[in-house]
Formats: sequence, structure tokens, C-alpha cells
Amino acid sequence: MRDNVILWWVLTAFFALVGVIYTGWHILATPADNFAARIEWVGTVALFFAAFMGAMVAFYLDRTHKAQNGELPEDILTSDIDDGDPELGEFSPWSWWPLVLAASAGVFVVGLAVGHFLLPIGIAIFVVAIVGWVYEYYRGNFAR
Repeated sequence: MRDNVILWWVLTAFFALVGVIYTGWHILATPADNFAARIEWVGTVALFFAAFMGAMVAFYLDRTHKAQNGELPEDILTSDIDDGDPELGEFSPWSWWPLVLAASAGVFVVGLAVGHFLLPIGIAIFVVAIVGWVYEYYRGNFAR
């Protein structure tokens, strides 16, 4: 994790440096009376925005690394799978309802793009799928 933080700070410095060089080079290469016309705004803003986004990622990773109080087992190359194996929840590997939910989202998006008559059909499939997924442990073979 620490290496990732350093890498993102290096990328931030790189984009900031390239932004300064790009802007200065364009100012020197463009003869104009108006200073604002000498700056190429699209490239300048894009490079400084990339530096800003890299700084945000580096800051977030740095704060996360400090909050976890050291290296996690997932970050250590010599650790085993069992070293960091928390309980993630209960999942149904046999459940088909997530596929039906994805299909309902697909029908809804196609309805937005092609024809609005598909929107209520997508919503109806969504309602059936979400009710089926929520109540799948209360009926059938897997009832508790």
C-alpha cells in the first residue's frame, strides 16, 4: 500500500511538472498581444486536472494506510489466503435473481434509449426480481 501512495504522488508531480512545461512552452511559442490568448486552455486544464486527481487518490490512499495501522495481510506478498479471511456475508451461489435484476436494468436502459414503452416493463421485471431475491429464503427448498 505504501508503494502505491508513493507512485500516486510521483504521478501527481509528473502531471503538475508537465502542465507547467506545456503551458510555458505554449506561451513562449505563440506570439500574441493578449496573454490569455497565448495559453492553450484545454491541454493546460487537462494536465493540471490530472495532477489534482492524482493528488486526491494519493491523499486517500495515504489516509487509508494510516487508518488501518500498518500493512494488511492482502498487501503482504508472503501471506496466505487464510491470514486475512473475514466473514463477508451470506451469498446464494444458486440464486438466479441477480441475473433477472440485471436483465430488468438492461430492459430499462434500452427503454430509455429506444422506446419509452419498455420503461414500465423494466420496472415490472425489477419489482418481481427484487421481491423474489429478498424472499428466496422464505419459500421453496431453501426456506428457513
